[in-house]
Amino acid sequence: MIRLPRARTLGKESLVKSILIVEDDAQMGLALERGMHAEGYETVLVDNGVDALINLANGQFAVAVVDVMLPYMSGFEICRRVRQTGSTMPVLLLTARDAVDDRVTGLDAGADDHLTKPFSFAELSARIRALIRRDPAEQWIKVTAGDVTLDSQSRKGQVGEESLALSPNEFTLLRGLITQLGEPMTRQEILESVWGTATHIDANIVEQYVSTLRKKLAARDSNVAIVTVRGVGYLAKVNE
Repeated sequence: MIRLPRARTLGKESLVKSILIVEDDAQMGLALERGMHAEGYETVLVDNGVDALINLANGQFAVAVVDVMLPYMSGFEICRRVRQTGSTMPVLLLTARDAVDDRVTGLDAGADDHLTKPFSFAELSARIRALIRRDPAEQWIKVTAGDVTLDSQSRKGQVGEESLALSPNEFTLLRGLITQLGEPMTRQEILESVWGTATHIDANIVEQYVSTLRKKLAARDSNVAIVTVRGVGYLAKVNE
């Protein structure tokens, strides 16, 4: 069971956000929907991957909250298909097991975050707020380091002339690292920058995201490397 919050009034920006919930457990789905409504969000609730993809193709959502174990099409597959369309909409996966393999599979599929059942609604809500939080002052900034360019308006990346496919959280993490090129970011700074809080967030998720970014940069033969600074965190550098 998840504990629902009391209804509260949010700012104008939050009130217009719509969330897609993909959950085949009817009781859980309705509980999530009630909780989101209490937080001031609009929702669409579906119980399978086909309906999820139809709604995503015909509507705009701030976040998709997707259960991994679904009939006919897993949450991982939904995420893969969303990313194949070029969408950078944040996807949060709900998993039944707290297993590294599941987290890695989700990240490789393009998910931005995951939460293991059972969970508190307060934590889910905090993660959703972090996923949809964007700094308007940064939306026109282009950041370049070595052969990597990140466009904060489109939230797309490039290595040279080749596209660099990044999820929203991967984009935010890589932008933070190359913005302070050569200077380390602590794990605490990364958690707060990318997820909006270091509370209730598994610190291992930072390592998983860094590993994914390293693979994506290596696949494009980028000269930008992410280096581990023992006892501190990570830094980005340009290899000459």
